[in-house]
Amino acid sequence: MKIIILGAGQVGGSLALSLASESNDITLVDQNANLLHEIQDRVDLQTVQGHASHPSVLERAGANDASMIVALTNSDETNIVACQVAYTLFHTPTKIARVRASDYLNYQDLFVQEAMPVDLLISPELLVSKYVKNLIDHPGALQVLNFADGKVQLVAARVSRDSRFTGKTLADLAREYAAYDFSIVAIYRKREAVAFTDETRVETGDELFFVTAAQQANKVTSALQGVDKPNRRILIAGGGNIGLQLAQILEQNYRVKLIERDPDRARYLSEILDKTIVLRGDAADEDILLEENIENVDIFCALTNDDEANILSAMLAKRLGARKTMSLINRPSYVELVESGMIDIAISPQQVTIGALLAHIRRGDIVAVHSLRKGAAEAIEAVAHGDKKTSKVVGRRIEEIKLPKGTHIGAIVREGTMMISHPDILIQADDHVIMFLSEKDRIHEVERLFQVSATFI
Repeated sequence: MKIIILGAGQVGGSLALSLASESNDITLVDQNANLLHEIQDRVDLQTVQGHASHPSVLERAGANDASMIVALTNSDETNIVACQVAYTLFHTPTKIARVRASDYLNYQDLFVQEAMPVDLLISPELLVSKYVKNLIDHPGALQVLNFADGKVQLVAARVSRDSRFTGKTLADLAREYAAYDFSIVAIYRKREAVAFTDETRVETGDELFFVTAAQQANKVTSALQGVDKPNRRILIAGGGNIGLQLAQILEQNYRVKLIERDPDRARYLSEILDKTIVLRGDAADEDILLEENIENVDIFCALTNDDEANILSAMLAKRLGARKTMSLINRPSYVELVESGMIDIAISPQQVTIGALLAHIRRGDIVAVHSLRKGAAEAIEAVAHGDKKTSKVVGRRIEEIKLPKGTHIGAIVREGTMMISHPDILIQADDHVIMFLSEKDRIHEVERLFQVSATFI
């Protein structure tokens, strides 16, 4: 697929690296020549230096025959205009724009072909806010990802020393916890994926990924981790777009406090937030954290634009007694370093955003994608089409489907009803199949499985 990516920043650069490694024809556009050279040194792609919305720049990037334009610059207006130019001059089939301003997001009727021809709006800040909210709603979880319109969830959690899962085989768990209705789709041990069978034993420290119905997720996580206490008190460091949106999402159901350093921004936040207590100050100031009884805080979320400030404030909050800490980390190289220390969860905006983009880039009918393990793994929701003659999955039991290495089916959603994966389930047309791929490089094999062929028998 020929894709033009506008903007070589954190999100655009990460997306370009991910897609170029999958043999797509990628052209990356940015005004910063140094950024383009750095990325071009790492992967085989084309680069064009110039302003992303200028017609001549898009023409040099190959917009005449591009399948898709993904506008991810830091300017909403540049992204929108680039999509307009691509539609008007080059008739580009698919146009995706990063838009952060809530004024645009609140008036989505603007984004239609006869007005502003953007096929998909992406707001990284809103995606990250919802991602963090999911984690807060699920105590003990390291990741919580939604599928099938929120009916099904993929949850990652670490096996604690006092877990009821420790020392048991997967067959034991399936038998003893049958009423919990969940399926383990991946096991990571010392950061490496484990090839597992029914006789594989769960060990303390293992990171398990399991699929279950949304209403069962906390029950399974509690058994796995020994976590029963729900989150109540949330302290947010940073009142930027992400901190503000998270506070708005949480304040009706949680006791939320927000610390903002800038006095004008703090005043603005206090005016538009309803129940959230807004404090002016530095979240890395020990005195402020102690005054706000940090030892009673269930979740401390460091969400400023500064990675180092987020890391330091989260580490300080943890040392002073916060039950769990989360830190927003833009630099991928920091993520693994952070999670091996005092910070419980590192949140990568790039990985959260890339998942939303990949759902519109993948071939076949892929309706949801989540990028995992720093982009090395993926969880996807694919729709089965055709019949036994035209499809490699429809009309076949799960045990008959030739899944690529490292791929596990976790659940099937049929007419709104979830079924946990079982070897005897027969896949039907229009089933939504939720899978975990521990090797993202196998994605094309999965895509081919779900593509309908007129000649396949």
